[in-house]
Amino acid sequence: MTDTVQTYTNTIAEQTGISARSVAQTVSLLKSGATIPFISRYRKEMTGSLDEVQITSVRDLLSRLEELDKRREAVLSSIREQGKLGPELEESIRQVTTLSELEDIYLPYRPKRKTRASVAVAKGLEPLARVLMAQRSVDLMTRAEAFVNPGREVASAEDALAGARDIVAEWISEDRSSRERMRRLMKRDAFILCKVGRGKEEEAVKYASYFDWSEKAVKAPSHRLLAMFRGEKEGLLKVQIVPDQEAALAILEQLFVRGDGACSDQVRLALKDAYKRLLLPSLETEMRNSLKEMADKKAIEVFGQNLRQLLLAPPMGQKRILAIDPGYRTGCKVVCLDEEGRLLHNENIYPHPPVGQKKQAMAKIQSLADAYRIEAIAIGNATAGRETEHLIRRIRFDQEVTAVMVNESGASVYSASDIAREEFPDYDVTVRGAVSIGRRLADPLSELVKIDPKSIGVGQYQHDVDQKMLRQALDDVVVSCVNAVGVEANTASKELLAYVSGIGPSLAAAIVSYRNENGPFRSRKELLKVPRLGERAFEQAAGFVRVAQSDHPLDRSAVHPESYPVVERMARDLKVGVQDLIRDEKLRQQIKLEDYAGGQTGMPTLKDIMQELARPGRDPRESYDMFEFDKDVFRIQDLREGMVLPGIVTNVTAFGAFVDVGVQQDGLVHISHLADRFVSNPADVVSLNQKVKVKVLSVDVERKRIGLSMKEAD
Repeated sequence: MTDTVQTYTNTIAEQTGISARSVAQTVSLLKSGATIPFISRYRKEMTGSLDEVQITSVRDLLSRLEELDKRREAVLSSIREQGKLGPELEESIRQVTTLSELEDIYLPYRPKRKTRASVAVAKGLEPLARVLMAQRSVDLMTRAEAFVNPGREVASAEDALAGARDIVAEWISEDRSSRERMRRLMKRDAFILCKVGRGKEEEAVKYASYFDWSEKAVKAPSHRLLAMFRGEKEGLLKVQIVPDQEAALAILEQLFVRGDGACSDQVRLALKDAYKRLLLPSLETEMRNSLKEMADKKAIEVFGQNLRQLLLAPPMGQKRILAIDPGYRTGCKVVCLDEEGRLLHNENIYPHPPVGQKKQAMAKIQSLADAYRIEAIAIGNATAGRETEHLIRRIRFDQEVTAVMVNESGASVYSASDIAREEFPDYDVTVRGAVSIGRRLADPLSELVKIDPKSIGVGQYQHDVDQKMLRQALDDVVVSCVNAVGVEANTASKELLAYVSGIGPSLAAAIVSYRNENGPFRSRKELLKVPRLGERAFEQAAGFVRVAQSDHPLDRSAVHPESYPVVERMARDLKVGVQDLIRDEKLRQQIKLEDYAGGQTGMPTLKDIMQELARPGRDPRESYDMFEFDKDVFRIQDLREGMVLPGIVTNVTAFGAFVDVGVQQDGLVHISHLADRFVSNPADVVSLNQKVKVKVLSVDVERKRIGLSMKEAD
């Protein structure tokens, strides 16, 4: 292990509380190209059974340390080129552990544009500035007069002193101690002040809560910070982050003022200027960035939790589905899908105004259900969704047909995407959107991976947060979900396969192409025949890919091919086949796991193998549970205060949860109405897609706002 990697390992271990050995092994695996799901699932012996969250934290800290070192080398190179890099300075730079410390050291050496201090230095006033900083008892005006030089635009002693103060102000603002002390003050005591922009009251009405707002910056919740920053970005609000000025100036006086002479008086003037003109703007920007990063992380965390719950929503499974994308004027688009989600038929019905062909529409749906042996009907939950559901429930089918409202957020994004055009080149966006609604009912994960997560509608301020950080976090969630569930090699789309550990978009396309040309895969090993899919990619991916048609029973499980010999030895020792181990629990109970531990196969892996033998290829998602909205509520106008209604949680934020009660407008359960007890994090109480009962507290039809309560719904 190199010294640098050892340093990284020790730092990460210290910051995370993970053992140095586990960190070192995890770093080594990440550096070798191993993915987080693979490490978490199949390298438990190496990492000490770290989970995905811990491995992700190691990866992110490692990236941050590498970025710090990259910046450190750039700083050293810059100062070295200036000929100012002495041994002590270099050692100081090499010892810093944060980017802010590094930038503080570099600040005096950073190439600058023209400043008031640089202008004063060019006028030859630096020696006078040193006299001021020395703060000895001198005849200051006489000293200053010696620097009068009309040729250099220093017309008087006062001009000379003003220039010298500019130099002193820059020294104070670039001093490490002053910056660190002021930084601590900002973090501890700064207030965030928000006011409406002059003349913007009417335009900024949605930010009315922040027209005259003040609170300690460090205590401001993420959603408030992001709201204020968004309002400022839109030019509607003005935001400041400031500490107590007297406290700030007292710190600077303590650091830089020594005595009460004329020179000290000049330093006092300089430090006030340094604070207002240089230090405060710089540290306010730094504090803004810090608060924004904190708020972004929280918002992204909430988004990630919601996305995970949405992707892992229970699938109805392989059913023949009739899907409806409802509408009024343009009618309802109807599609019929087979068990694999393939499009069999599409047409329009017009049951709602202005056409109003209800009887014809009902007859058509009944006819299609019979013709295509439909088992379930998926109805989009947007415009005309509840009316369409009501219509469907009036139809008497000859067979059992389940009708379900489906959240169609993002379906329009999919229908206009390149993915949809490639999949359905001969159909318009209405057909594609309806197909997406139907497929979501069958398997939400397989369909939602085709849509940019930001378009699914389960985030908070997703367009305001750091987009690179958001993309990484959401990709992590999708990868985690796809690999937790596993994919079937012979039916998975290339979009789904792309998220499998070790595969990616290029290999996913190659897998689908191979499948189309050669027919279904007969085993996991056959994946190695796919062009460019080598041993390394196979190692990363194989455990997460299922092959239902394989003759080897473990190809249908999450047991990794590298562990097949262990399972086969277990079967041989009991004089049975692998399939017998899967079928017979009594046989499995005879296995002594310690007899098979050794090499890379330890007890964690052996326990995972036994769980898989008990339930091969188990799906971690819950079983599908039916839900119905109140049959008498269709529009927001139907709501009355005091009503208790069934609903589905559609979004969880830092300030509460949004619930769909079937009126095309979600209601808000504020955090204070989630439970009888105090709640600091809504995600501790509710989750996405959770079925809940809510009480209507308020209805504002004009503004389309619904206030709900869960604690008063019992």
